[in-house]
Amino acid sequence: MFFSNRKTPEEKQWDALRKSEVRFLEKQKESNASFINEKLDKVVPEKLQNTLDLAFYKAFQMVFLKGTGMIEKTYQKDKREFTYKMNAYAVELKKSGKTMNAFNKHAQSANLKNLMVSGVEGIGTGLLGIGIPDIPLFAALILKSIYEIALSYGYSYESKEEQVFILKLIYTSLDHGDDLYRGNDTIDRWIEDGLRQTEKEKLLKLTAYRLSEEMLYMKFIQGIPIVGVVGGISDSVYLKRITDYAQLKYKRRFLTDREKKKD
Repeated sequence: MFFSNRKTPEEKQWDALRKSEVRFLEKQKESNASFINEKLDKVVPEKLQNTLDLAFYKAFQMVFLKGTGMIEKTYQKDKREFTYKMNAYAVELKKSGKTMNAFNKHAQSANLKNLMVSGVEGIGTGLLGIGIPDIPLFAALILKSIYEIALSYGYSYESKEEQVFILKLIYTSLDHGDDLYRGNDTIDRWIEDGLRQTEKEKLLKLTAYRLSEEMLYMKFIQGIPIVGVVGGISDSVYLKRITDYAQLKYKRRFLTDREKKKD
């Protein structure tokens, strides 16, 4: 009798996911405070931090309360839901590496498009010296990107619990050191045990502060015409960091939920 040691398509997906998670955590565990940031610390107005805090807070609040419908018009929600159903049906017909990986490819294709949009938008506003007024567009693009990732794995985003989960993803993706690992462990527990109804308003403020803290110096530079291109490019850098992490966690959630259905 022969015993096969070949892994199933789902086991291969888990292996790839765990390796990607380790790479992300190792890469982001150290704070990347640059020489430029140290120099700018002496010239950036103290009130700019509070201005950025409020700008990010208002931007996320506006999108969650009123802007979701507008965002959905930019990516055809029905089409994305249909594609997920087709991918899920294909897996049921034939579970293979190709059919299992279709969900990942669908999410990645949206990420690439949004990163291109972010790069063009950041460079354009940087050339014009538009920093803080760019924040509502950037916040909307972050949420648009995560919404598309969620739909690619079969998850909606309208409920309070889901919005808390999204805010937690953004917040944790920008963390460093032990805080990053603790936040990541918390998200993994939520995925395993069920989403939480953490105070959304509190987490909204914390996430806004985390973004403004990370992007303070680049937004200051972005407000200077021509030179601001350097700051504008940072939009796509942070968007990639956030969406890379979001895709890892939605993939983990997708694989976890598939396992639960087997039990």
